[in-house]
Amino acid sequence: MSGPADGGGGFGSATLISAGYALTAEEIAERAAAGEAPGEDVAQYALRLGDDALILAQRLSWWISRGPEIEEDIALGNVALDTLGHARVLLSYAGSAWGKSEDELAYFRDEEEFRCVHLVQLENGDFGQTIARQLVFSAYAYELYSRLQASGDATLAAIAAKAVKEVEYHLDHATQWALRLGIGTEEANRRLQAGLDTVWVYLDELFEDEGLHDRLEGVAVRPSTLREPALERIAGVLEAANLRVPEVKQARTGGRRGEHREALGFLLAEMQVLARKHPGASW
Repeated sequence: MSGPADGGGGFGSATLISAGYALTAEEIAERAAAGEAPGEDVAQYALRLGDDALILAQRLSWWISRGPEIEEDIALGNVALDTLGHARVLLSYAGSAWGKSEDELAYFRDEEEFRCVHLVQLENGDFGQTIARQLVFSAYAYELYSRLQASGDATLAAIAAKAVKEVEYHLDHATQWALRLGIGTEEANRRLQAGLDTVWVYLDELFEDEGLHDRLEGVAVRPSTLREPALERIAGVLEAANLRVPEVKQARTGGRRGEHREALGFLLAEMQVLARKHPGASW
């Protein structure tokens, strides 16, 4: 999973980690080597957010070379790279509690060990369904990272401060496409609405609280507090795009407990095969 550095300079002490500082995965690993690692609950929280980002990035990367236009290949590729960057820092931070690297968490865990929500596991579908998923997840993530900047954990706050700027762009990208498709042709409107109806089934899980959030008061963001502002934002976009808020039965949840959709197994098989076949390989 290693890739380009996320930006930002080095640091000499924890006082340099503040909101707005672009903390990198490599710096988190250095801090862990120096004996600074999160506790078990903070690590579990970072793992959940990192798994969401990792699986969504893998899904989005499929669109590279398959977008409806070359500019969209580049745009979705950039969104995927941003999201992978979020996964890198969050998994690096989580792994530092257990002596594991970001790559070990990404490539050498089995399906039931992942803690991502079902929404990010969902197949891409057509372009309309992918945009529908991006609109919903970006609205959720924007509210999440906006609030996580005030976390009592300095590392999570620094990660969120960088992520929220990128997620704001992701949300705008999804919004512009929702407007373009929604008020475009009848077929474009129909496909986007069908995509919304499909992804909406997995909405509730994004806003589900766990006991973990009770134990991390002041550190984690309680998901249920994000529901109203996120849905209000999405509803405004749908109204402007001549689309309706879906009224569909919600699916059973369980992603945070390691109970996943069948689709995750196929995704992990593709994502992990090279690392598992050639452990330790690099280029």
